[in-house]
Amino acid sequence: MKKILTLALLVTWLFTGCQSYKKVPYLQGSETLKEAKAAPLYDARIMPKDLLTIVVSCPEEPELAEPFNLTVASPLTTNNRNLALQPTLQQYLVDNEGNVDFPVLGTIHLGGLTKGEAEQLIKDKLKPQFKEMPIVTVRMVNYKISVIGEVNRPGTFTISNEKVNLFEALAMAGDLSIYGMRDNVKLIREDRNGERQILTLNLNDKDILFSPYYYLQQNDILYITPNKTKAKNSDISSSTTIWFTFVGSLLSIANIIITLTK
Repeated sequence: MKKILTLALLVTWLFTGCQSYKKVPYLQGSETLKEAKAAPLYDARIMPKDLLTIVVSCPEEPELAEPFNLTVASPLTTNNRNLALQPTLQQYLVDNEGNVDFPVLGTIHLGGLTKGEAEQLIKDKLKPQFKEMPIVTVRMVNYKISVIGEVNRPGTFTISNEKVNLFEALAMAGDLSIYGMRDNVKLIREDRNGERQILTLNLNDKDILFSPYYYLQQNDILYITPNKTKAKNSDISSSTTIWFTFVGSLLSIANIIITLTK
């Protein structure tokens, strides 16, 4: 009877282990993925509250480009001391309507455009003032994403190249902890109209590579949901703390009673 019970427990343990392992690897079934599906290259779009730098240059007529390249004096800090002022490019805040106030040209609507589209729009507006087509470079200064929950290094990360996918974001955060649910990752996203979405992503599924949410947008938040083991450990820890507090209080009361009765 004991042998049968031991064998049953062993089989149950092995089955549970297999079930748990199935939830661990990313991109399951990718070995059957023979060829990648064609997908358009990702290009970030300008959103309200983005900070932009806009540089206009024209090698043939550099003096004509100067009025469009404003600079501001910023302190050069070393060891928490401001040593000197250095010129840095003016940053343009995109307002809630998607507009920026640009030198000479005035108000320009850039909200919803990609960088390439914004550069072309500004070029078209500048064309009458130049003999040769100027070069316009638009960069997003505050492109950032946040990763929270069951990761090893949660935080907010600034993306210099304005392009980051799910797995790159997790790598920045030190990957999921052993308590993170790979099939229940929450993506919190706010669009340019201020509407928020909470989307559930399954990193175990190979098709996540072709998801429209594979690339993250600026200000996206990834929340890694804790699994049941973490929840149980949390309950046990809380219960243990309460129990020790209760026992400690009883011992203190008992000690006071014994002292008073002597």
